Amino acid sequence: MRLPVSTWPDIEAWLKKSKTIVIPIGSFEQHGPNGFIGTDALCPEIIANHAESLAPDDILVGPTFNVGCAQHHLGFPGTITLRPSTMMAAMADWTESLVRHGFERVLWFNGHGGNISTIEAAFAEIHARRSYDPRGVDNRPDLALKRRDWWDYREVMNVCNQLYPVGHGSHATASEVSVTYWAYPDRERQHTPMSPKIAPTGTISDAVRYRRDFPDGRIGSDPTLSNAADGGKIVEVAAKCLIEEVARFSA
Repeated sequence: MRLPVSTWPDIEAWLKKSKTIVIPIGSFEQHGPNGFIGTDALCPEIIANHAESLAPDDILVGPTFNVGCAQHHLGFPGTITLRPSTMMAAMADWTESLVRHGFERVLWFNGHGGNISTIEAAFAEIHARRSYDPRGVDNRPDLALKRRDWWDYREVMNVCNQLYPVGHGSHATASEVSVTYWAYPDRERQHTPMSPKIAPTGTISDAVRYRRDFPDGRIGSDPTLSNAADGGKIVEVAAKCLIEEVARFSA
């Protein structure tokens, strides 16, 4: 099931058999000359929705939390970001809304490395709220929160390494761009020139420095390798891994 296209009776019925929901979470930031600005939100959304299409009775996919922590990309037009404190507060509100309805397990399916520390801090804040509640938690259901980065599955990385032994990189990667091309083939950009072919690598801090050190937005990558066919292979493997993880998480 998908929450955005479900009715409240649908969700009421779902909660009688499962207390688990998957929330894709990403970022809205530049991804080099040929990558979509929404890549980091689109990738987990695409994979989660494909997993739902393969196992519609086993997975409930929520709306995508599509703006994350991306201040260092603000030197590129189109980037939208949240402060860590804002993101944490929003995640807490989303979680507590779901808990209010009876959800007990929330799997945040992440597409942006820059979100990791803030997601984990949000989990700590959410659990702290429950601990500080003077009413206690003895009469409340348990709450399990989990973060999974879509590229973190060993099977997924094996496919990515096979497809892109050279030039995969760490930002605007060939794999993530391919995943979005699979979902939006009419927007594929096959012949975008890039120089150098493989982008430089380095550390990041603020937006001014990022734009200076990585002028076209890429880090260590050659996304001219990206294509829709590769994206389909990655999505298929990642979706199956997600289905298996949801089953374990729900047990």
